[in-house]
Parts: sequence; structure tokens; C-alpha cells
Amino acid sequence: MEIKRALYKEIEDHLNKKEITLIVGPRQVGKTTLMLKLLEKLKKKGEKVVYLNLDYESDKRFFESQDILLNKLNLEIGKRGYVFIDEIQRKENAGLFLKGIYDMHPDYKFIISGSGSIELKEKIQESLTGRKRMFELLPVTFPEFVNYKTGYKYEDKLVDFFELEKEKTEIHLKEFLSFGGYPRVITEENIIEKRKVIDEIYRSYIEKDIISLLNIDRPDAFSLLIKLLAAGTGNILNYSQAASASGISVITLKKYLWYTEKTYIIKMLNPYFRNSVKELTKSRTAYFYDIGMRNFANNSFDLVLNQNETGFVFQNFIMNIISEHLRWKGWSLHYWRTTDKAEVDFVINKNSEIIPLEVKYSIIKKSLVKRSLRSFIERYSPKRAFIVNLNYSDTVIVDNTEVFFVPFYKILDSVLFE
Repeated sequence: MEIKRALYKEIEDHLNKKEITLIVGPRQVGKTTLMLKLLEKLKKKGEKVVYLNLDYESDKRFFESQDILLNKLNLEIGKRGYVFIDEIQRKENAGLFLKGIYDMHPDYKFIISGSGSIELKEKIQESLTGRKRMFELLPVTFPEFVNYKTGYKYEDKLVDFFELEKEKTEIHLKEFLSFGGYPRVITEENIIEKRKVIDEIYRSYIEKDIISLLNIDRPDAFSLLIKLLAAGTGNILNYSQAASASGISVITLKKYLWYTEKTYIIKMLNPYFRNSVKELTKSRTAYFYDIGMRNFANNSFDLVLNQNETGFVFQNFIMNIISEHLRWKGWSLHYWRTTDKAEVDFVINKNSEIIPLEVKYSIIKKSLVKRSLRSFIERYSPKRAFIVNLNYSDTVIVDNTEVFFVPFYKILDSVLFE
């Protein structure tokens, strides 16, 4: 049984657009699988299709020039059809190469994919401005994971499932918090095999993206930095300490951090502040796009054996859910800390409104709003605030702010943040 991806329908709907369909994301999240599924559906409709992969030596030669590629396409499918190109980051100056073909106005629809290298995310996007729409395929989300694990029986009523099947929901949550959302990890049943798969993904990222594509001169230091970030998930990053521990300069550290963001490994959050001297204004916090990758880097891949890690991982899990909601809204996500130790895990900045969120990996039995969140409310007077937890629902008023206690699965619905 395949893992259905929500992004599939969006990409399918874009196939009738002239602009290039560009699918980007981390390694091994299912980009090729998604492309081949689209290709097979088009073939069944009688459409002419061709698939080329720059990982294949036999296909690379067709990308030596634009004319050679167009001749190949004409040979395979004639003057019109659908062209699928995988691993485009292997092509040097891929953006300019594709721009040249697109501007020749051939009657081909291009569907392009590649791993999240700097070349793909920066140079290709710049070259194809106005000529492409980019789709980001990230690791499997929790709803996609639960739908797969339950055989899609509750596909249109997941919230009802979470409400009624508390024990099963807890089992699924713990598995997801342990092993994350890489498809090959999810489909492996054996924990040893899961570990082997995530190890291969991690090594592939370091060896192919970091060493080969980005020419990192200290892969050992880069890998150590990933491990340090995993151990400090959600904590304020001290650049000097991290650089010293990694054996690199602060300048190199910042460069490496930029690479981790551009290759879909780390998401950095900036602090929320309004120029108060009591608030920390420079340091950032780091979270992982995939929880399984974070746990593997921290040597805590099976959280059943590492219960003390679960709170940090749950916080990362919630951050990923919120980030998914905010992706196309133009809002920003932050954290909040003050010099007197008050802190709020997340702050959504909607420009016209700010929404603080506290995350508690715990069974809550009463509506207690603690000092840190009260401090934020006192300072900023938000209309509403959220305390995300495992089980508890309630609403209380603190200084005219509505504070909502919500089980984690309720924030899967973006209506909460509208």
C-alpha cells in the first residue's frame, strides 16, 4: 500500500498550466514516486510522456545542449507531450538551461524535480522567475502517516478518529515521534531496518548534497554540527559555543547553518521582540524538518528507550504542524525569551495580530496558565493564546486574552489560526 501525499492533487491540477512544474524537497521523501505516479496516470489517458533521470549515465548525455535534449524529446514523443526530468540538480547551470528551452516555446509540459540543493533552490528559482511554480514535498505529515497506518479508513474523519480512539492515537503519535516521516522508514516494520534506512538517508545527505554538491571542506565538522543541533532542539543557539564544539569558526558555523536551512534539514526561528532591552534579540533556535532525522542525529531514534527526549521532540512536531499552516500565508513564526527567564515556545506574527503558543507534552487536568505565558499576555495583550497538550480542552480568560487549551490534533486544522 502506498503512502498518499496531499501534494499530489495540487501538482496534478497544475499539469494543464504552461509554466514548469518544479518539485523540490529533501532527499528520499517520495519525489520520484510522485512523478512516476503522475506519469502512469497520463499514460493511461493516452498522453505522450517521457521520463529522464540525471542520476542515470545513459540520460545525462541528452543534457549536453538544449538542441540535443529537444531532439531526444522529438524522437520519443514528437512535437508535444509531458516531459518528466528527475534529479535536475545534477545539471550544471540547470536554471539557465531550462530557461533557454522554455523561451523557445516548445509544446512540451515540463515536470522537474530535484533534491533541495542550493543550486536548485536559489539559482534555478532565480533563472525561472515567471516561468515555474514550485511545489515543496516535505517528509510525510502526521495526518498522512495516520491515514496510511489505518488503511485510509478514516481519511475524511481523522479528527473524529483522534477524539474517539485515544489509545490508538497515542500509539501512532509515539511511533511518529520516534521515527519521523521519511516514507521508507515508515513502511519498514522492523526497528533495526528503520535505523538502517535512516542511516542511509543521513549518509546520502552528507555525502551527496554536502560534500559533492556544496563542496564542504569539513564534512566531519558539518556532521557534528547537525548532532549538536539535534541535542539542543528548541534551545537558544550559542554561536560561539557551537563553533568551538564543532571545531570551526563562527563565520563557518553560520555558513553551515545556512546550508542546513537551504537543504531542508533545519528550520531556524528568530526571536519575537519589540525592541525591549529585556528581550533577547539576536539568538535563534533550531528545529528539524524531520523528527526521525533529528532523533537519529541525537542517537535517540527509538524514543521508547529515551523518554526524556520526548518533550523536545513533541515541541519540534508542533512546530512542523504550525509551519505547514503558515507556509503560504505570509505570516512568520518566532519564539520568545526574556532576560528574566520568561519564555513562550512559539509566537505567530500575523502582522495585525500575534498569537502565542505553549507546548506541553503532558496529560493536563486543570486550566493552569503559568508565569511565562502570563508575562507575554501582560506585555502584549494578544486577543488569544494556545496551550497545546495531549488531551485537554478548555478556555479561560487572562487579562482579556482568551487562552485555549487544545489537544495537539486540533491544531492540525488551520481554522484555529484564521
